[in-house]
Amino acid sequence: MQRPSAAALGRCRRPGRPARGGYLHDRWSAEMYADREASRQLVAAWGLAARSPRSLVYVPMRGNPAPQGVTQEAAPLDLVLVHHRLQFPVSRWKAVRARLGTGQPHTVKLPESVFKDGPAHPCPFHGTDATRRDHLLFDRAADTLFVIGSTTAFRATAATLHALVAEETALLRDDENHHFCVELSSGPWHRRRTRGRVSAGLHIEYRAERAAAA
Repeated sequence: MQRPSAAALGRCRRPGRPARGGYLHDRWSAEMYADREASRQLVAAWGLAARSPRSLVYVPMRGNPAPQGVTQEAAPLDLVLVHHRLQFPVSRWKAVRARLGTGQPHTVKLPESVFKDGPAHPCPFHGTDATRRDHLLFDRAADTLFVIGSTTAFRATAATLHALVAEETALLRDDENHHFCVELSSGPWHRRRTRGRVSAGLHIEYRAERAAAA
């Protein structure tokens, strides 16, 4: 991960070399496609968000081509993960991103416990807290999808994504056409979009092949 110059409301971290096989858009719903390299970067990003509540975790994707077989019906998006306690105003993101620069290389080591210690609830990203503190929230600004949550929410979804990568690695040896995906939602309330017309969830699909060449 690279750590660019700090934003006024928190540090910003991003992959030193963003994967080319990740693609994100939000037309009817937020959909992300990721090959092996991109999915592993996502796992690292989620784990970092769980461990670094004072950081913005930025995953650039807008410049990546759509995967084979995926029609580009909406503008591609970047991804930012941010802890809700940071209270980062997404309206400031465009200006913050413009000032990032090249940053300084910084190695991050995440303990395996980040991907194992999740809540006992069978759908941990839904949570059980009546105050909804541990549900993911979604917002959008400057061609970027923001995933906002608590440490508990990010730990649970990091474990879910980690399991997805482990599963695809094992099963693709036998069936390259197997469908692997995970659905992250803002809670057990059945709605597709928020009042701001932003998706209330994120569907992440693993694609074995890399995106088509630009």
